[in-house]
Amino acid sequence: MRDTFLIMGPPAAGKSTVAQALMRRFTRGVHIPVDDVRHMVVSGLVDMSFEFSDELLAQLALAHEAAALMARTYTRGGFTAALDDFWFGAHPEADYARVLGPDLHLVLLRPQRAAALARLSARGTDGDSFRPLLEQAIAFVDDELERHPKTGWHVIDSTRLTVEETVDAILHATGVQPR
Repeated sequence: MRDTFLIMGPPAAGKSTVAQALMRRFTRGVHIPVDDVRHMVVSGLVDMSFEFSDELLAQLALAHEAAALMARTYTRGGFTAALDDFWFGAHPEADYARVLGPDLHLVLLRPQRAAALARLSARGTDGDSFRPLLEQAIAFVDDELERHPKTGWHVIDSTRLTVEETVDAILHATGVQPR
């Protein structure tokens, strides 16, 4: 099996952009955005909110498991995989680790709060209706990360790094060589 990276962080940390750039470094790479897996639900999807209902938590766990199974399938087929997801709770890697095991590369993109907010603003008017929720989520995730230790994670402060520099930092921290 090939390597699997779980790239997490607050909204506007650059998770999807970095995951795609990271996978382009490999001969066979697949990027699995967990939000896209979650949004495969056609009816009954519980929207993200700060009211963590049992149904929302159950749907998040399902999406994590489905994305992890997808990554496992691709890595068995000779691909390197990168999943990207937002940071949620004290141990967000737990659902993924149950499927992918302890060799999962845990990467936390942690730009400074002001940088994440600036990146969100730079996105333009797309998603303006969600902007207040995303701004609140950036603050929430930043506060959560201050409260919970990051044991076992490769924490990358991407505030002043380009996308390519962030990928270099991930490869250096994990010791993975593209192939």
